[in-house]
Amino acid sequence: MDRETAARRTTWPLDAWYVAASADEVGTKPLGRQITGFRMVFFRSESGDVVALEDFCPHRGAPLSLGFVRGETLVCGYHGLALDCRGRPDTMPGQQVGKFPSARHFPVIERYGFIWVWPGDPAEASADKLHPLPWAESPDWAYGGGLFHIACDYRLMIDNLMDLTHETYVHASSIGQKEIDEAPVTTEATAQEVVTSRHMDNVSAPPFWRMALRGANLPEDAPVDRWQRCRFSLPSHVMIEVGVALAGEGGYHADPAKKASSIVVDFITPETETSHWYFWGMARQFSVEDSALTDQIREGQAKIFSEDLEMLEQQQRNLSQYPDRRLLKLNIDAGGVRSRLMIDRAIAREQAAAE
Repeated sequence: MDRETAARRTTWPLDAWYVAASADEVGTKPLGRQITGFRMVFFRSESGDVVALEDFCPHRGAPLSLGFVRGETLVCGYHGLALDCRGRPDTMPGQQVGKFPSARHFPVIERYGFIWVWPGDPAEASADKLHPLPWAESPDWAYGGGLFHIACDYRLMIDNLMDLTHETYVHASSIGQKEIDEAPVTTEATAQEVVTSRHMDNVSAPPFWRMALRGANLPEDAPVDRWQRCRFSLPSHVMIEVGVALAGEGGYHADPAKKASSIVVDFITPETETSHWYFWGMARQFSVEDSALTDQIREGQAKIFSEDLEMLEQQQRNLSQYPDRRLLKLNIDAGGVRSRLMIDRAIAREQAAAE
């Protein structure tokens, strides 16, 4: 890791792949986005490759995201300095650019429908370190999702997703029910992930899951066994296995014909110390050809996550105003606490390598 990167040490790992954008967000028009404290610009060259550079023109510091793509170069919209796909100066009207400094180049990968960026040491970036998403490459799954910009520390979102007790209160009209409070939570941690689990047997399905049961051609008013299995992995991904099965049919392990199950996809990408990009969605294995159901689920998720957004931003305001207040740690917080510990250890390893 270079000294500049080490000097910007904050509250997130840098030697990791983060989701920077959905693939359809990045075209020939430059996209400016701040990721892990770095202002970046993303664009597609004429050949179709996605490029990520620091959003800072070496000439006068203008944002390169205000420029335009010309062939295999990004042209600054201020004075016309053109940079190639590695950030090296290529041409500029009336100037010899051979000795101009380069703009920083960030490793990128386009896969699974997303653009991934590596903000840390480029020498450590490799495709085999990318988080595997087998559902994203299988015709047996359908996916729909969206993006929110949320004004809170990204770790508050991880806390939120690793403890779903709040559903009873924040999402009372969609996925919340009193049985969530009553069901015990288990937490397990390995070197690769933290998993919290909750199972609720013989309960009524809440409104969102009634809609999912209808989509799976199952009776929406039948009693169900419900589950939530939240999986955190570095640097800041949470995959939540959720679903309902007709009661007595095996719950989580029920035959696919007897359940509506899916994976809630959560990529939480830090922007600043008090803001992040939240890429959310749902991957499902039932009625995968039903695009109208995909849209309906997306709309339902958007409403649910909008409720989280309001709570988390207000929580951040309180924490910023009272930074010295100590918070309680209860048994339901174990998943978030263990996830934060995994993040802290990753940061410590990077700091040790830098030193």
